[in-house]
Amino acid sequence: MFCGSCMHDNTWARALHQAGVEVSLIPLYTPIRVDEEDQTSSRIFFGGINVYLSDHFRFWRSLPRFLTRWLDSPTMIRQATRGAVGNDAAELGSMTASMLLGESGPHLQAGEELAEFVASLKPDIVCFSNSLLSGSLRTLRKKYAGRVFCVLQGDDVFLDGLIEPYRQKVMSSLTERAAEFDGYIVHSQFYRNYMSQYLNLPREKFIELPLSIDCAKHNGKPKADLGHPPTVGYFARICPEKGLDVLVQSVLKLKQNIPNIQLRVGGYLGSQNQAYFETVRQMASPLGEAFQYIGSPATHAEKVGFFKSIDVFSVPARFQEPKGLYVLESWANGIPVVLPDHAAFPELIESTRGGLLSEKESPESLAELLRQVLQDSSLRTKLAEAGYHGVRQQHDFSRLAEASVRKLGMGSR
Repeated sequence: MFCGSCMHDNTWARALHQAGVEVSLIPLYTPIRVDEEDQTSSRIFFGGINVYLSDHFRFWRSLPRFLTRWLDSPTMIRQATRGAVGNDAAELGSMTASMLLGESGPHLQAGEELAEFVASLKPDIVCFSNSLLSGSLRTLRKKYAGRVFCVLQGDDVFLDGLIEPYRQKVMSSLTERAAEFDGYIVHSQFYRNYMSQYLNLPREKFIELPLSIDCAKHNGKPKADLGHPPTVGYFARICPEKGLDVLVQSVLKLKQNIPNIQLRVGGYLGSQNQAYFETVRQMASPLGEAFQYIGSPATHAEKVGFFKSIDVFSVPARFQEPKGLYVLESWANGIPVVLPDHAAFPELIESTRGGLLSEKESPESLAELLRQVLQDSSLRTKLAEAGYHGVRQQHDFSRLAEASVRKLGMGSR
């Protein structure tokens, strides 16, 4: 799958490079998958195959590294993960708990290798991409005396999916270890407030950086006319928490006012959500061929093409969305949005005025606002223009680089 966190971190690294900052983006577990130029600059640490084997087989942990290192090669990992790979939190409790054991757990050797490599770079700052990696923090501190930050960007979604007895163990370890970072990076005030309570972290240690994309890579423009047929778009992971079922219900209601309405859907569909998607398909059956699922586009150009093919965009997420890159991508291509009035969405809408806020999990409210956008050309144009220009002013990756240097004190070459 294309991981939103990987994509944003990759864009962040590229932005900093262009701003004159020396950056090393270090992949963990697997090679990252992004639809722009890959900015990773080292071999893979904590190779996913070895992490799995170390967690499940005690003897594997004592093997010399020259016997196991070959399993960390990108080619080998890609080959092993060609089929469906489990990323369901309910099935990953054991490995999550063992990773957080850090210096006293089965992955100590991998943690030491990472610490030695990071220390050799002599960085001014180290940023962990999520709190679940905090098991390596104490090992790193033995080799590196600089500041270490943690980016919080959806950690709670995975943690809430863990099952017992692992969730209690994980939360206990995580709350203790996460407190040891020098600071925490978020992309919204909402997520700062939410995660400071969720992990019992001091708010004064939080730094907010703007959620960003490279707007120059999106060449869609605000449209003068409504499409034929009028089209609602959804582009996000296919799962209950993103609320595709709510959008389908809304479009079915909208069909009463706009008979030829079309719903186009794109995004990654994992094996654990196949049953959910089949339920959504059945729900959407009255739309017939007007319900289109395009899968997960393989290239950036195909993704941009998807946004160009729609008239209004919505992901009615029911979970506490911390980011919403898809919102920025919609605006960057001149498409207005309708989003639920909770989590990070109100702040995003406030930043550009490029959309409307509906009641959370209300197909009726969402349908009415979608109708207004589609049938009121002046409103649609106003929102599209505001989003198109606002995202370039507030959320271009150059803004992310500037804020990083200013707020984190990053040095340039």
